Amino acid sequence: MKKLLSLALLLTLALGLGSCSKDDDATVEVRGVWTSRSQFEGLARNSAVSFTIGDKAYVGLGTDGIDKFTDFWEYNRTTNTWRQRADFPGVGRYLAVGFAADGKGYVGTGYDGVNRLKDFWQYDPSTDQWTRKADFGGSARYNAAAMTINGKGYVGTGYDGNSKKDFWQYDPATDTWTQKPSFGGNKRMGATAFSIGSTGYLLLGADNGIAQTDIWSYDPATELWTQHKDLVYHDDSNDDLDYDYSALPRQNAASFVIGEKGYVALGANSGNKTDCWEYNPAADTWTVKTAFAGAGRTYPVGFALGDRGYVALGNSGSTRLDDTWELAPDAENE
Repeated sequence: MKKLLSLALLLTLALGLGSCSKDDDATVEVRGVWTSRSQFEGLARNSAVSFTIGDKAYVGLGTDGIDKFTDFWEYNRTTNTWRQRADFPGVGRYLAVGFAADGKGYVGTGYDGVNRLKDFWQYDPSTDQWTRKADFGGSARYNAAAMTINGKGYVGTGYDGNSKKDFWQYDPATDTWTQKPSFGGNKRMGATAFSIGSTGYLLLGADNGIAQTDIWSYDPATELWTQHKDLVYHDDSNDDLDYDYSALPRQNAASFVIGEKGYVALGANSGNKTDCWEYNPAADTWTVKTAFAGAGRTYPVGFALGDRGYVALGNSGSTRLDDTWELAPDAENE
């Protein structure tokens, strides 16, 4: 009887161990620490724009649901302070785009509450002055996406009465816009764009109310778009190919780049999101980071300064926000 009991116990243990998967054995450490920083000094708002020049970030425009703003503010990471700069000289607007190239900031497109816009303006931080530049080369629109690659700006997607998927390059040296090949995915608005090295990335957004799951990279040297892993649940018999990125699709998120990694946080998909994800382009993989410590929101701004990412503003329901948060992406979360 003792021998039979011993054999039964051994068999039970063997079956239990055999049923364990990699995921059961592994403890996944989620890294990243969010810290509240100096509150934005302008009025609370959503749908603003941001860009960075050197070690400073610039944030402005947006709406509180009634007024459309023209004020612009500079954030200094070293002193953790905001300073008001020259007002944007165009009409107040929200859902515009902003990018930086060759030490200057560029802001344009958007919506003033009545009209879709296509004017573009350059900001020079050394003189604190704005200069009107060539109008955006595509149709007047809002809720587009923008990025900078190798000193040139790129603007595309958005809404001009219909969702769009066209892409345009801006050359600051010649003040000209040139249409570039469109990516292979659906039209969309509320998309996210960023560049890592000499490659641009376009992802997220919604088409006809449906969150998009595709990711595309753009090589300006060849003018070719390449599709990457979809943001879905993928189950393969080979465990190394299993992944679940189904929580990532959203629109109107914040994004920034630190080193060779891209980050996406917040936004909306069946409610406001608080999660944050890190993209590794070398492996084409996403890793979840510590969830955002503030209120879930949509239409925030995101930017990076040095080895830190920042998220500010946005709206949570009918509440407009004016807080600023900093992410140390590799810090241990206690």
